[in-house]
Amino acid sequence: MKALTIWQPWASLIMAGAKPYEFRGWPAPRSLRGKRIAIHAGARPVRKAEIADLIISLRSEDAWTTGLMPEIAMPLLEGAYSSPGILPLSSILGTAILGEPRPAFEIVEEFGARLNDSDRHQHSNWAWPLTEIETLEPYQPAKGAQGFWEWRP
Repeated sequence: MKALTIWQPWASLIMAGAKPYEFRGWPAPRSLRGKRIAIHAGARPVRKAEIADLIISLRSEDAWTTGLMPEIAMPLLEGAYSSPGILPLSSILGTAILGEPRPAFEIVEEFGARLNDSDRHQHSNWAWPLTEIETLEPYQPAKGAQGFWEWRP
């Protein structure tokens, strides 16, 4: 199965259903669209300042810019801020179906905002929908790699 490494806290936010899209600078490979992929939490330690920035953003009127569902994300982020070591690292957390990528500007309305900048699409990233989340229990230790890589459960 193909796996994708994602830094924490974003990997756990995906697994919790708080992050319905993974944002990348390119569209997902055609061969993986509609397929189940593994979600891997990278080895990079959690950065408390990043979590604090996310919490501040989620409490503001610009919460939509995070691409997160605040009601699901806040409890996870507040717990991770208090105890950054609670988020697993270097592990497969679960799997998800990788959907059809969309330019990020197309999904902004889902998060309660509208873009008036007509040329924003020229600078946007791609939004990769992740659905049908299945959490592994226990998590599976794995080294990971950049981009998509082969994971053997």
